[in-house]
Amino acid sequence: MTELLQARLTTDAAASHWGKQPLLSFTGAEVLIHTGSGDDLLRKIQQAGRRLGGMSLPGVQLAGDGWTLAAQWAFALGFDNAKHSSELRTAELPAAEQAELAARLKVSRFVRDLVNETPENLPPTTLCERVIAFLEQLAPGAIKARVISGEALREAGWVGIYEVGRGSNRPPAMLQLEYCPAGMEQQPVAAALVGKGITFDSGGYSLKASEAMLTMKIDMGGAATVAGALALAILRGLNKRVALILCCAENLVSGHAYKLGDILKYKNGVSVEIVNTDAEGRLVLADGLIYACELGAPLIIDAATLTGAAVTALGTDYNAVFALDGALRSRYLGYAEQENELHWPLPLAKWHQNHCPSPYADTANSKPVKGGGPGGASNAAGFLSRFVPRNGAGWVHVDLAAAAHSNDNGMWAAGGTGVGVLTLARALIAEG
Repeated sequence: MTELLQARLTTDAAASHWGKQPLLSFTGAEVLIHTGSGDDLLRKIQQAGRRLGGMSLPGVQLAGDGWTLAAQWAFALGFDNAKHSSELRTAELPAAEQAELAARLKVSRFVRDLVNETPENLPPTTLCERVIAFLEQLAPGAIKARVISGEALREAGWVGIYEVGRGSNRPPAMLQLEYCPAGMEQQPVAAALVGKGITFDSGGYSLKASEAMLTMKIDMGGAATVAGALALAILRGLNKRVALILCCAENLVSGHAYKLGDILKYKNGVSVEIVNTDAEGRLVLADGLIYACELGAPLIIDAATLTGAAVTALGTDYNAVFALDGALRSRYLGYAEQENELHWPLPLAKWHQNHCPSPYADTANSKPVKGGGPGGASNAAGFLSRFVPRNGAGWVHVDLAAAAHSNDNGMWAAGGTGVGVLTLARALIAEG
């Protein structure tokens, strides 16, 4: 076995250099991570992982005391990168915690690899197929799935996914998947997860600038997140029927693409005027939410890299949480705190449904201004609330501002993060 750099935790301060306390100090084949004794222990450990992950080392072995489950997970989040260029060997844990860490690492790698995949290699139907294969590997015999694609979407009435994706010569697709563990066949669906799967987003005729378009392979981060959450919940012992609905398309420009001024009529009767083809995520999610309603799921959670407004409000550290169901929103934020994932509530009221008016349809899909104008994230959530049952009871919308980073930073490598997977998995098991 190859000898790797040994990483140890210490609360001792390193010798200062020019008045600064280093986070890392090296002695031979050992690195000390100087965490201090403050309340930002896990943050410092993730920063250490990121620094070591960027050094092109053959690998790191976590050694010595203090490597709890939380500490090892924090280090792994910072250490990994899109190239998987260094090996990480974890420290020993009690059996149950070791299994949990292994599950997190497996699912995180899957989610981050999906988000980082080049869009040429991940058209909508391929995204669906990769999710099916991963879940079938985890739960043989418990997964039932079908993919509706191309013209079949239009024929079935899934107008949002079809219209957004028809400009590409690679067809849009809707994954309708169900996890049904043995003995639960006669039970109702307990929850539905809905994910935005825009595998590349040019903005359509509301064309993005090149610098904004460069990272738009990550616009299927919602689909990856909900798929990863179901996978992790399965590995944690999920014992209820759960539907997974992925709404997948490439938003491209062509002679067959949807246009400004078009009006979409959804299966639930809501008509939508297109005033911004770059506000496409909410259009595809609407189909997924309608299908979740048809299944009768008492818990519906959707996740999407939906708005730049959420990033403007929260940066790329927190995911935004919206709900008309205040009690559920509070519980969901509690799950995030228990999983040490940063989430924050943003405003949503029923009247946000009316903030994108149209003279031709029930609503527009946005405001006809860049970024959707003031309150854009709440207005997008208000749009989605038109497509959920029971006046929003049992529904949570997560705008994944923290799903990916354009460049390396002190905490993360460039690319997908998987932030939100743990919270969603906990909610699946805890609710219902």
